Amino acid sequence: MSLREIDTACWQQLETGAREPDAGFHFLTLASVDLQGKPQARTLVLRAVDRVQRTLEFHTDMRSPKWQALAVNPEVTVLGYSAKTQLRLQGTVELHAAHSAIAEAAWQRLSHRTQQTYAGAAPGSDIDNQSNDVSNAEDNFGVLIIQITQLDWCLLARDNNQRALLNYRSDGALTNSKWVHP
Repeated sequence: MSLREIDTACWQQLETGAREPDAGFHFLTLASVDLQGKPQARTLVLRAVDRVQRTLEFHTDMRSPKWQALAVNPEVTVLGYSAKTQLRLQGTVELHAAHSAIAEAAWQRLSHRTQQTYAGAAPGSDIDNQSNDVSNAEDNFGVLIIQITQLDWCLLARDNNQRALLNYRSDGALTNSKWVHP
């Protein structure tokens, strides 16, 4: 497989992950640094992929500590693993708050059941802090768009582990790629 083929295959797998709930790259881990400077990692659902612009879209509750931390330090790594293939994607997050054009469009694509997950108590709040107010659900909804600058691909094979680095410009163009030791 060539470096160009790896690039194409990775983005196809990510597109499939955004489209199909049972796909290998549907649930990805987002790693960032919190407001205390400590590393944090959490699993999110991949909602959309733009292979031309090299962006990934995730949704989150704006009341979560992650939202505030990403506003301060938008540098992230997204990690996925499926079928002996690890993808590490580095990039920068753009936050799109509730009622922005991007958040509105994403909100309209969600099922009513998913929309309701943004109602109620804030993430991480005490379990005794219950709220059944669904009227504010959309006010809590935010979209994370991650501009990917590097894709680190690693295939774990018994006899021949392989690894490649692919770098992208801010317009999504592949600038360079190379094989590296796993």
